[in-house]
Amino acid sequence: MDRRGIDALARQMKAKSDSRKTSRHRSEPMRAGSTLVSVLCCILALAPSAGAADLEPRTVEAFNRYVQITEAQIDSNLRDHAPFLWIDTLPPARRSAAYADLKAGKVVIEKLETLDGGRHIPIPGGMLHHWIGTVFIPGATLAQTLALEEDYDHHQDYFRPDVVRSKILCHSGNDFLVLLRFYKKKVVTTVTDTEHDVHYEFVDSTRASSRSHTTRIQEVENPGQPNERLVPEGHGRGFLWRMNTYWRFEEKDGGTYVESQSVSLTRDIPAGLGWLIGSYVNSVPRESLTFTLATTRSAVLQHTTARAAQ
Repeated sequence: MDRRGIDALARQMKAKSDSRKTSRHRSEPMRAGSTLVSVLCCILALAPSAGAADLEPRTVEAFNRYVQITEAQIDSNLRDHAPFLWIDTLPPARRSAAYADLKAGKVVIEKLETLDGGRHIPIPGGMLHHWIGTVFIPGATLAQTLALEEDYDHHQDYFRPDVVRSKILCHSGNDFLVLLRFYKKKVVTTVTDTEHDVHYEFVDSTRASSRSHTTRIQEVENPGQPNERLVPEGHGRGFLWRMNTYWRFEEKDGGTYVESQSVSLTRDIPAGLGWLIGSYVNSVPRESLTFTLATTRSAVLQHTTARAAQ
């Protein structure tokens, strides 16, 4: 199937989907959703244009600019002694609701966007995903929480199935170079080898932060097989090109709050397929951050409970 055939198929399926939306039968959305998933699988399998992408210099430049402005705002907040946690910057009603959800064990998460002088920052050739989330770990100290965070050799045990391999490549004081192999299965399966440069800072005895930048991201073909190979950086399907995370930890209220802000870069959606795969591409970063925070909470709780029982 060539590009014109794919576009024609996409238009036909979109027209059918739009017509189904006018139906009053409750079963139609389910059948339409099933059809869309099937078509997506076929398109990704058949179309090189939908299954491959190259990271362009202009995309990297735009992402770096977004990160530069974002980090300048983060640094400014720390210098100006602004509220340490993002939830403390919310209006009173939303802040109260957020704290109630956190105390109930939920992940509080929200989409963010960094602006440049009030203006949107375009990312040509790519899609940027900026999320922030928080969890509360009752009974956990800052030291206990950081001990698990820095135990990168065992992240493959704590964060399965999203992390299937983890290793500290280098460690000096508050600095780490870490290897993480990510696994994600949602319609399509992706396995990605990543290296992260991580730096921790301590504000005082109850507050700490960390900043992580990816230094290498490569898709893995045929993972676990004798013919396993790493796709050259900047090539492949482009489901993850860059990922920076900014963590904050604060011990208070009888436990520790863990906040993570994630800024990631993926491929742009192929022309004509935005209606079909847009929600998929956008949902993975949010789900991954939610999983990471919820799993961090569970893992720390398990460790603190086990120590208390000894």
